Amino acid sequence: MSVDMKEIYEQRLGRYQAAIALEPVDRIPIAIGSNNFAESYTASNQEVIYDPQKWLQSEMDFIRDFPEFDVLRNNRFWAPIYDVLGVKTYKFPGRDLAPHVAIQFSEAENMLADEYDVLIANPGQFMMEKFLPRVFGEMDKGSTRSHFAFLKAGMAQGMFAEIMRNRSIQLQNQCGMPQPMTGAFLAPFDLLGDVLRGLTGILRDIRRQPDKVLEACDILAPIMARHAIATADPLRRYPIFVPTHKPTFMSPKQFDTFYWPSFKKTMEMIIAAGHKIRLYMEGDWGKHWHHMLELPKGSVVCDIDDQGDIFKAKADIGHHMCIAGGIPSQMFILGTPEEIDARVKILCERLGAGGGYMMGGGCYLPVNSKPENVRSMVDAVMKYGWYDKNIKPRPLPPLPVSSEIPGLGQQQVLTPWEVKKADLGGVTGDEALISKPWETIEGMAFNWLWSWAF
Repeated sequence: MSVDMKEIYEQRLGRYQAAIALEPVDRIPIAIGSNNFAESYTASNQEVIYDPQKWLQSEMDFIRDFPEFDVLRNNRFWAPIYDVLGVKTYKFPGRDLAPHVAIQFSEAENMLADEYDVLIANPGQFMMEKFLPRVFGEMDKGSTRSHFAFLKAGMAQGMFAEIMRNRSIQLQNQCGMPQPMTGAFLAPFDLLGDVLRGLTGILRDIRRQPDKVLEACDILAPIMARHAIATADPLRRYPIFVPTHKPTFMSPKQFDTFYWPSFKKTMEMIIAAGHKIRLYMEGDWGKHWHHMLELPKGSVVCDIDDQGDIFKAKADIGHHMCIAGGIPSQMFILGTPEEIDARVKILCERLGAGGGYMMGGGCYLPVNSKPENVRSMVDAVMKYGWYDKNIKPRPLPPLPVSSEIPGLGQQQVLTPWEVKKADLGGVTGDEALISKPWETIEGMAFNWLWSWAF
């Protein structure tokens, strides 16, 4: 990285981190988490998920034209991995959908109502024997083909990791661009309600077998925390991403009973491990977001969706957590530059006061935004969004890591070392030299299972 690019990178990262921490900063960051517009700026939606070079070039073209942006996210989809396994949970542009259409999630009941005990007793075994055969189409093709699919998936996973690593290095070194988040997890209730039971199933379950739902959420909390930590930035520069899907459908009583307790536990474990969190409050979280006051100050970025009242969010929790958003998606798509300018002015005046605010859309920047409207947002922030030009943003030190993380427990595995050792009939040399890599790879494989529940 050149000296100039290093300076730009550290300035952007420092501005982003200071806003999250509610600390003084030179100006309001332009830090949209999900920038769908940038991903497809000069590439089709199909190219973005199938051709890593075109995807990277599209984002570099975007940075060239909009250098005022402070962060740019990683795309979490590389479609060939899904093709190799025949994954049924998503439909992709150019394969199942027209090339210009966005990715679509396909919700289904992939866990039966009477399978809670199986999930609770052995989560890894449940995933291998129940869940994955239902969502991996290649597992239905016969033993040889299904075994080969898993072999290809391992190779594809390695390729994807290299793609993501090279992308982040190039964006950092060539463009001075940090990421808005690295790593991901789900609230335990969302994991159940999204891809395991589905919305209809989970809403039945909280009435017919509420104790099983609560027990499952408690079991899933440390699993989600470990998945988050395993996929996070090891330098802890960027927050970990969590979307939320079911709260907007839940009453305060339902949320307080079924959703929040295990979600809070999961986030507390992640924060204790030295990480911050970027939380998409999808839908209207207005009746729930007061719970954010129960978490450490400045530990979570709260993205407010179009349906939420961002001004109320600022009043209710803005003194405790960073707030992001404020420009409705429809304004980017259908509005005019003049309307965008006026909206940004209001947001800077009403939300920017005191810091702890980041400019953006309702959780994302739509792929079909008008370029002139994106430019208007940027120009307006440069007019109205400054606090103090004498402040020179610099990266902040990461959060401390707790020596003990209550509730996290030991890394779960499918085949413990003691079982493997018995299979070997004992070992003749240094056992630790054999057991440590075994346990590491087992843990990685266990965490990989849960990436398919997103």
